[in-house]
Amino acid sequence: MVSSPIKPEAPVRHDVKDLSLAPLGQQRIEWASREMPVLRQIRDRFEKEKPLAGIRLAACCHVTTETANLAIALKAGGADAVLIASNPLSTQDDVAASLVVNYGIPVFAQKGEDTATYMRHVNIALDHRPNIIIDDGCDVVATLVKERQHQLSDIIGTTEETTTGIVRLKAMFRDGVLTFPAINVNDADTKHFFDNRYGTGQSTLDGIIRATNILLAGKTVVVAGYGWCGKGTALRARGMGANVIVTEIDPVRAIEAVMDGFRVMPMLEAAPLGDIFITVTGNKHVIRAEHFAVMKDGAMVANSGHFDIEIDLATLKTLAKEVRVVRNFTEEYILPSGKSIIVLGEGRLINLAAAEGHPASVMDMSFANQALGCEYLVKHKGQLAAGIHPIPAAVDQEIARLKLQAMGIAIDTLTPEQVEYMNSWTSGT
Repeated sequence: MVSSPIKPEAPVRHDVKDLSLAPLGQQRIEWASREMPVLRQIRDRFEKEKPLAGIRLAACCHVTTETANLAIALKAGGADAVLIASNPLSTQDDVAASLVVNYGIPVFAQKGEDTATYMRHVNIALDHRPNIIIDDGCDVVATLVKERQHQLSDIIGTTEETTTGIVRLKAMFRDGVLTFPAINVNDADTKHFFDNRYGTGQSTLDGIIRATNILLAGKTVVVAGYGWCGKGTALRARGMGANVIVTEIDPVRAIEAVMDGFRVMPMLEAAPLGDIFITVTGNKHVIRAEHFAVMKDGAMVANSGHFDIEIDLATLKTLAKEVRVVRNFTEEYILPSGKSIIVLGEGRLINLAAAEGHPASVMDMSFANQALGCEYLVKHKGQLAAGIHPIPAAVDQEIARLKLQAMGIAIDTLTPEQVEYMNSWTSGT
């Protein structure tokens, strides 16, 4: 279970929807903790050792029950942390309230907040003058670099666990503006093999089903992108009886999709065939005007990439003669021909807009990486070059070991003879 909540002595600064939701949020945070044994062990150690004591930390994440457990662990480690939302539709308002009321953590997040409010919260996070930034999507770091150069000397480093954010950080480094170390949590083995594949795969379909109540069996599902998120989404859709088509730009991933048993074709060829379209590329306008033009009447489009740019909704709005809400998180765009395109979750992360995001058990490993990444930055302050650094392999292995241990699973170890063989070049056939 999580640490016993301690009501703060003084009011905590916040911008949340309704503090009276805190009791429900607390119950849900504790429920998620049951499925997060690795992070719980890290939190217990942090509470004793205080590796983040004196560190000001700003976290821009999806404000969910799982993130709450990360925030509680960081505070246990001594961090002076502020939490803001990384996506307007991903905030769980009861969780935000509980973090403020029960755990004394400043939270600035409301489900459905507009862009102006979101950017105000980004600036509140930077007003905290953080030493470490945990970013989902790199908006806080990008704002810091573009608008707050005077604060760069405060920064020890940042951690990033989204594909979109890593793409942006790499571009920043190429342009010579990333002047501090960034820990690439996204590419840790205990993150992308599980969070991206199994987490995204399950939660994306969960969001689509909650928003629409459709049966997937027999439907044609088009998955745009065959990275780890796309692999998981395609795998789960097929497992529920869907006929899956994959679109790709990378020839190696395209071959992999073919050999995994999926049809592969350009989006323009897939557009007339699909009943449901899911974008998981991290790129812009993957589905656009020429695709809408040839889609079936009633085709559904959803996004599970970090930002709401993968589906060209601005163009779709100009094409539509009418837009109407037909269910929660479900909008019907009616074209002049009478054909309609159904947009789910406003084109934002459907797994968080219409559902609860990834299950806690998979986020356990992702957030263990985040917590240990922050500790690594502090321990190696001043020693890491500017640029993007992987999670150390030893940390990745330890997280996997702790997860297996919590699951009651044992594995083999090498014998001395095997160790000697693996380290020798003289032994052969």
